[in-house]
Amino acid sequence: MEFFTISMLNGLSYGLLLFMLSSGLTLIFSMMGVLNFAHASFYMLGAYLAYSIARFTGFWPGLVLAPIVVGVLGALFERHFLRRVHKYGHVPELLITFGLSFVLVEVVLLIWGRTAVEFPPPEVLRGPAFTIVNSSIDGLRVVWGKAPAEMCAAAGAAVRVVCSPFPATRGFMMLVALCMLLALWLLLTRTRIGLVIQSALTHPEMVEALGHNVPKVFMLVFGAGCALAGLAGVIGGSTFVTEPAMAATVGSVIFVVVVVGGMGSLAGAFVASLLIGIVQTFAVALDYSVGGLLGTLGVRLSGAAADYSLLKLTISQIAPILPYLLLVLILIFRPKGLLGTREG
Repeated sequence: MEFFTISMLNGLSYGLLLFMLSSGLTLIFSMMGVLNFAHASFYMLGAYLAYSIARFTGFWPGLVLAPIVVGVLGALFERHFLRRVHKYGHVPELLITFGLSFVLVEVVLLIWGRTAVEFPPPEVLRGPAFTIVNSSIDGLRVVWGKAPAEMCAAAGAAVRVVCSPFPATRGFMMLVALCMLLALWLLLTRTRIGLVIQSALTHPEMVEALGHNVPKVFMLVFGAGCALAGLAGVIGGSTFVTEPAMAATVGSVIFVVVVVGGMGSLAGAFVASLLIGIVQTFAVALDYSVGGLLGTLGVRLSGAAADYSLLKLTISQIAPILPYLLLVLILIFRPKGLLGTREG
């Protein structure tokens, strides 16, 4: 039971990190129609900027300042570069953001080097948020913080006690992601600026006729999307690792999330993030072979098919390709995505 609970929590936390990343990408695409290939690089840049700021002022100022800096850089890029190619269509937009992703990676390598940097979380987040204690006598219970050592020690050979701590950094990640979801939903549906942003995409002439500066709105939207990626980078970098390869690690997965959820759908990105996070987390923890899993499901193989090398792979070995298999299935059976309204 503790395995299922911890795996589910880890899957939810990873999925919410993917949502923090994909929300900015979804915001930019839904409002501007631009698929930002440099989005994961802004995620990496946020982590490195927060690392540098935290060395002088601490983690919390870095958490606030790094996303703001990344957002300003994103807005400046939209104003001086992306806007110039916007009139030529989607292909030039894709190419210029694709080129920017390489530029940002090279800048990070030049400034911070090729090796990972030590970006620890603050002291308050270094312990467990809570500990799940599973006793063969008392059953399952939750202890806030770190469980006492005597509680995790078995009293005898007949008593089995398993303590599974859940890191406070992952709990903080989940809290920030949920707050981000609520803030975005309120901004886009309950405020005047949210209505202007949504109208600027579908009826730009009417929005301009009402006195709003549509190019400025797009610049602010692009900057806000990059800032969300920077915020995810601060939390992801301090929770996992801050290194130049962190952009490539999540870069392709967030595009899978956006397509599976539905292009431009914030709710779809949220559902797809949780789905992919949970599936991957459980798959990594499973040590069953593909053939054994098929046998458990009632699929009987014999002869040459049973000896096929692919069936001897474990579920954990094929876990990295599961999101892309899901992407293929979604594109075949539901091209609009789970909650999308437009074709990919």
